[in-house]
Amino acid sequence: MEAFFPLHAFLCRDCLLVQLDEFVPPEDIFTEYAYFSSYSDSWLAHARTYVADMVDRLALTDRSRVIEIASNDGYLLQYFVQRGIPALGVDPAANVARAASERGVKTLVDFFGTRVAENLVADGHAADLIVANNVMAHVPDLDDFLRGIRTLLKPDGTATVEVPHLVRLIEDNQFDTIYHEHFSYFSLASAEAALAARGLAVFDVDVLTTHGGSLRLYVQHADRGSPPSDTLIKVRQQEDSFGIRAVDTYRQFRSKVEATKRALLRFLCDRREAGDTVVGYGAPGKGNTLLNYCGIRTDLLAYTVDRNPYKQGKFLPGTRIPIHAPDRIAETRPDYVLILPWNLADEIVGQLAGIRAWGGRCVVPIPEVRVLDWPSGVPQ
Repeated sequence: MEAFFPLHAFLCRDCLLVQLDEFVPPEDIFTEYAYFSSYSDSWLAHARTYVADMVDRLALTDRSRVIEIASNDGYLLQYFVQRGIPALGVDPAANVARAASERGVKTLVDFFGTRVAENLVADGHAADLIVANNVMAHVPDLDDFLRGIRTLLKPDGTATVEVPHLVRLIEDNQFDTIYHEHFSYFSLASAEAALAARGLAVFDVDVLTTHGGSLRLYVQHADRGSPPSDTLIKVRQQEDSFGIRAVDTYRQFRSKVEATKRALLRFLCDRREAGDTVVGYGAPGKGNTLLNYCGIRTDLLAYTVDRNPYKQGKFLPGTRIPIHAPDRIAETRPDYVLILPWNLADEIVGQLAGIRAWGGRCVVPIPEVRVLDWPSGVPQ
């Protein structure tokens, strides 16, 4: 039998953290991991740009130390290594750590926390830069994780923490990004509160388009006392205007989610009645939330495809929708392709240009069900 778990997000009225109950232990999710960052071209470009920016901004040299938490397959640290800057990854998944090693990225296979941080410092590996991209949401013990960052960070060091922005999640109806792998969902307000409680302070922020809209927080030891940047002050004000501190903001989100479920089911049922075939593109975690919540099975979505060979030949959990290699689309010539990792839609539409030959169309489900027009740069 497949295991099913409740999925409910809770709001703390005091610190504004949105968090799930821990129904699935992290050891069951992350010890062997099916997500390899390097299969996304746009994410690699994001990583290259970040490395170039950090080298310039922090004046990193071959005497600096960069450590990435949840470094995955070395997608980012490889660019520091290429510049001759010492880099170390920490990741609990041995299978993706092996891929990182093949790129020349040394990786410690372990769950990051205070214990690991203390051991690294004892071995002389205190960090000038700590990179934590889309990992803070995955941590059930937030206190231990943030204490670990404080321990590992040099007194004058900087940590950058990227998190999907809760404001974007609510405003753009990104409910499918709520799943058991993500224990927490951060606004700037809740992230600052969590960091401040562990002796860390945000002094700047970048507003990013990645993952449907994210924040990159620039973090330092609180006793450094750097004043908040203008951008940080602006984002704080924008969150207050949005109503991030009002409970009704979160209650109203539920009705938007229910409307999206009905709209997606209407679209798929109408296509089925018309004799059209709809398949999926991608096998991301967010897709499992969407498809299971909507009750979509193979009668409405025949299959999905994914570039990651690790996922091919398997099935989406719960829905039992088969996962094939991308060339399956050319073999079966579907009428519509539902892009499940909608945050990568621009990249994926380019990869699917060939379906125009038989009149195929791309569809995204979030923030609302929409059949995409082909951009002018995509060949006929």
